[in-house]
Amino acid sequence: MTEAPQRSAVHATFAIERDYPAPPARVFKAFADPKAKAQWFGGPEAWDQGERSMDFRVGGREVNVGGPPGGTVHRFEAVYWDIVPNERIIYAYDLHLDDRRISVSVTTIELKPTATGTHLTFTEQGAFLDGWDFPDQREAGTRELLDKLGAALGRMNADA
Repeated sequence: MTEAPQRSAVHATFAIERDYPAPPARVFKAFADPKAKAQWFGGPEAWDQGERSMDFRVGGREVNVGGPPGGTVHRFEAVYWDIVPNERIIYAYDLHLDDRRISVSVTTIELKPTATGTHLTFTEQGAFLDGWDFPDQREAGTRELLDKLGAALGRMNADA
């Protein structure tokens, strides 16, 4: 007889704030435009990129799959629940490692104009499942992604 796995859910909320020297419309585009988002949203450069699709509208879905060559496949699947152009994006997503769901989250991105660009507030409320993912790891990974966003915005500014 096989014993059932130990189940758990750790709930956490974190918020990260960033200031970017780009107008809200450009920051919004970095989330809304598939080509712009592909410049910063994903795993390390050495990873293989799998399926990537994005239907950026309320009710639309986004999928991003990748992972280290021959290693664990990471799968992000999101549904957009609220979009206010240049101001707010809300989506719910789950994250998988291979076929194992490791978390389910709701994310709110708020954009406010400033004298020098945009103030972004990124808030995530998550349920981290069965000891496969942890809030501090997710927050650290999100900080890295927002750093990559800043670098991509810098390249967009240089090209503008």
